[in-house]
Order: sequence, then structure tokens, then C-alpha cells
Amino acid sequence: MNAQTPKTPAVWRQSDGKPVSCLEKIKVLNQNIQEIESLCADALEDGVLMGCDAGQIKAALHELIDKLAAPPPKKG
Repeated sequence: MNAQTPKTPAVWRQSDGKPVSCLEKIKVLNQNIQEIESLCADALEDGVLMGCDAGQIKAALHELIDKLAAPPPKKG
């Protein structure tokens, strides 16, 4: 696995641009990004070890992210 510094933003922002201020929410967001980074690094490493092209694996991961749909905003 790649031991890299996590790529989390300095400030998480709400859809209106205001910063997220709840420390527990920030902690969960940062943990999610770290877990995703670790899974992606593992998938890339596995693919390369199996002889796949690293660029193709990265492109597939980018495509996966680009196709994600955001859930509708909560009402209330």
C-alpha cells in the first residue's frame, strides 16, 4: 500500500460555500477520503502487479468518480 499524505481539503464546504464547522462531520469526511485513497492505491497496485496499464486503471477510477451522482438535498 502507498503511504502517502491524505489528500483532504483544508476546509470542507457546504453547497452554499460556508465551511462545515462540526468537528465530527469533518472527521468522518476526512476518514472517508483516507479510506477511498487507500482502496484506490490498492486497486492500482494490484492491477499493475497483474500486468495492467497504470494509466488505464487510473482512467477507470476517474470515470467511476465522474459517474457518481450526488444525492438530492435534504428537505426541512
